[in-house]
Amino acid sequence: MDKLYRMKQSLLIAEDEEITLSLLRNVFERPNLILYEARNGKEAIRIIDQHPVDVVLTDLKMPEADGLSVLAHSRNVRPDTEVILMTGHATVESAVNAMKMGAFHYITKPFSVDEVIQLIDRVLEMTCVRKENANLRSMVRDNSGLENIIGISDSIKKVLSMVRKVADTNSTVLLTGESGTGKELVARAIHYLSPRSRQPLIPINCSAIPSELLESELFGHVKGAFTGAHTARAGKFEAAHNSTIFLDEIGEMSHNLQAKLLRVLQEKSVTPIGGNKPIPVDTRIIAATNKDLEEEVAEGRFRSDLFFRLNVIPIHIPPLRERTDDIPILVPTFIKRYDCEKSRNIDGIRKDTLEMLQRYHWPGNVRELENLIEQIVVIKGHGWIEVSDLPEKIRHPEKTLNTVIPVLGENGLDIRSATAEFETALIRQALNLSGGNKNRAAAMLGLKRTTLVEMIKRKRIDDKAIRSSLS
Repeated sequence: MDKLYRMKQSLLIAEDEEITLSLLRNVFERPNLILYEARNGKEAIRIIDQHPVDVVLTDLKMPEADGLSVLAHSRNVRPDTEVILMTGHATVESAVNAMKMGAFHYITKPFSVDEVIQLIDRVLEMTCVRKENANLRSMVRDNSGLENIIGISDSIKKVLSMVRKVADTNSTVLLTGESGTGKELVARAIHYLSPRSRQPLIPINCSAIPSELLESELFGHVKGAFTGAHTARAGKFEAAHNSTIFLDEIGEMSHNLQAKLLRVLQEKSVTPIGGNKPIPVDTRIIAATNKDLEEEVAEGRFRSDLFFRLNVIPIHIPPLRERTDDIPILVPTFIKRYDCEKSRNIDGIRKDTLEMLQRYHWPGNVRELENLIEQIVVIKGHGWIEVSDLPEKIRHPEKTLNTVIPVLGENGLDIRSATAEFETALIRQALNLSGGNKNRAAAMLGLKRTTLVEMIKRKRIDDKAIRSSLS
């Protein structure tokens, strides 16, 4: 994909006074704005018929057809177009008529140029957001709630297939995958494809809330249950009655809370802190983690009985490095999103730049890619995204490897210690690339998992710190 075209916005200025028209033309001549001009009402109506204009700025008094006629025609032919009237013959009656007919605003001559600029910019921003929302609603209807899961790779197609198969059930789903792969997007797709979609999805990040507060967030509390509990409060499970609760980063939950969550799954009821009466809840659970829960169970950090309760329908979200075919689809989508949102004018991305993005390993996955594109769009502002716009780590990934390869000088070196350091560096890279998952890290290094675990222990590599930095 060599080029991305930005969906430009458009403004029609209808004004019969050449001085005013010239002034407004100079003010609104922008590379990201299509400008139409009309010197009478009839010409303005013709332009509205021929072009999907976003905003019309029209004089009230014009030959052949006045501004109210332009407004009426616009409301009839293009109801989403916003119309602003301006006149030097202000009357309360014409203002009232204009607003009743659906005008967005009404300004009088002589006007402040700054005020007109602010007004037009506000309306253009509003129409941009409205278009994006309309597109999303259309995509929801057309793609059954899967519109934000973007890709054509076989791995992402498998995810979409699983989502469609399980969405209309009440089965518990466990989403696994590295940070930034889009687990919450998948959870939302499952919910909004389900019969529970009439109610909102209730998300909660188990790693973002201290353990002593998470219990209250999940199960609620009664008045006086603890210091500061001045009133009773319902928890997230009650809020998700007849809906879906999304438990993100479930692997961070304490053992005590794991036991209480297991009881909720078994009994389909919650007991608020300080209460003694269970409250029935009909809640579907979707859990997510970037950890290897089987490994967590083996090492005693996660309850095996809870794992088996959660792992009814496992769906693994692949890392971006395993779905590089999707990058040429994701990048233009992100450019278009932030081009409009940040009012920039990016023409597109060069082919060699896109190919370089496909070669990068993306430890932060889709989230890292999206953040990078937003950064480039904001800073560059206009033109083509070039290789030179990419950060050093993407343009020269080989430098990362060069830093761990020692240089043999005249005095030589200890090959055994150099080899050991190189092994350590490769293991750290594999753990980073695998999101801390030892099974995948071992496969990347061509080792057995047990061998890798022994090497990590022998080399005293802090794999917990690596996993924490990726969370």
